[in-house]
Amino acid sequence: MVLGSVGFVVTSLSAAQAQRIALSAQGFGRAHPATTGIRQLASTIERLGLLQLDSVNVFERSHYLPVFSRLGQYNKADLDRLTFADTSRYIEYWAHEASIIPLSTLPLWRWKMEATKHRHLADPSSWVHAHSGMLDWLRAELAATGPLPASRIEYDAEQRRGGWWEWSDVKRGLEFLFAWGEVVSAGRTRFERTYGLAEQVLPADLLESTVPRAEAIRELLLRASRAHGIGTASDLSDYYRLKAVDTAPVLRELVAEGELLPVSVPGWETVGRNRDVYLHRDARVPRRMETAALLSPFDPVVWERSRALRMFGFHYRIEIYTPEHKRIFGYYTLPVLIDNRIVGRIDLKNDRQNRVLRVQAAWNEVGMATGLEGRIAELLRSAAAWQGLDEIVVVDRGDLARPLAAELGLPVVPWVRAVPVPLDETVPLDDTVPTGETVPLG
Repeated sequence: MVLGSVGFVVTSLSAAQAQRIALSAQGFGRAHPATTGIRQLASTIERLGLLQLDSVNVFERSHYLPVFSRLGQYNKADLDRLTFADTSRYIEYWAHEASIIPLSTLPLWRWKMEATKHRHLADPSSWVHAHSGMLDWLRAELAATGPLPASRIEYDAEQRRGGWWEWSDVKRGLEFLFAWGEVVSAGRTRFERTYGLAEQVLPADLLESTVPRAEAIRELLLRASRAHGIGTASDLSDYYRLKAVDTAPVLRELVAEGELLPVSVPGWETVGRNRDVYLHRDARVPRRMETAALLSPFDPVVWERSRALRMFGFHYRIEIYTPEHKRIFGYYTLPVLIDNRIVGRIDLKNDRQNRVLRVQAAWNEVGMATGLEGRIAELLRSAAAWQGLDEIVVVDRGDLARPLAAELGLPVVPWVRAVPVPLDETVPLDDTVPTGETVPLG
């Protein structure tokens, strides 16, 4: 038996308690601020530890959505200034997938940068050996010009080298240097990353700052456990994409030190890749959870699909890789969180040209109570207002579509089924990695 900071002896928690702990740790269950400024935005990023990036923009790019889910309507330009400005307190790295992280945490990733570079250089078949000239040219180009976006560097390479290298090689080379920490993000413009040499971008005190591997993994696990509140070993390791072989001994140390408290959650052992369950010592156990939110597919609440299944009974796949006629729920469905349950999923499209929020499909989760249309309709009104849209249109697809349209006082638009594509047309169906921000590094 262990004594948690919540003030009572904890050995077992119910599934509902685990849900409330996790959502509270993620910043849900709090009233939205009357106004949202830089302080509230920074506090949210600090709580989460990162914002995962993704380029899909059918409704809104992923990194904007966790902030909206937790704070309500805010000015996206404020988040851009906070995270992408030249003097930002934030930077990008592969901290889950491509993510925005606090600049102060960059030294926690030096060990990964060094290990990644060593692995690439030790592999005779790696792209870097056949393209060492490209890497040298990129270093020299950035040294001479200062930070540039990849498109400008590609243009310079084409003009100066007469097409000697493929344009894609420029981007690939920059991503190798980025993974190694030689090149870092110097902000973004129209969502295109600007690359600069580390010495051109980083403050002097961070430029050479390193944290030993073991110490860094320990700190990252602590941050993950605070952000999740409760989780299995695999949940906590996955938050920052750490390997189980590295985290297992650290988890034992954190338990011995009282930072993490071993607990059990009935039912969790039957779903997914369960391991021992850990509760952060400072985790809150709210008596109830009152919240309503649309979640990004890459929100920490659902980004690890086995955790979403274990914690919420929510089997989730986005279907952007699935041919249209084979999609079940829609192209880019957003989970709908009401209180401590995921009760549905809605496929949204931002029709910016016509200033319309299009509900392409809306579904109740099996076994969820109906009658929540009013709260979900309010979410859609808020989402439309946040995006500066004038109208909502609901397509008649999914068992939630008609009740939702009625709550909004709208007619439904007929759904036109997609024409099947030829049988020889193949599209990958897996969604385990995000789109747009993943560059294979060989």
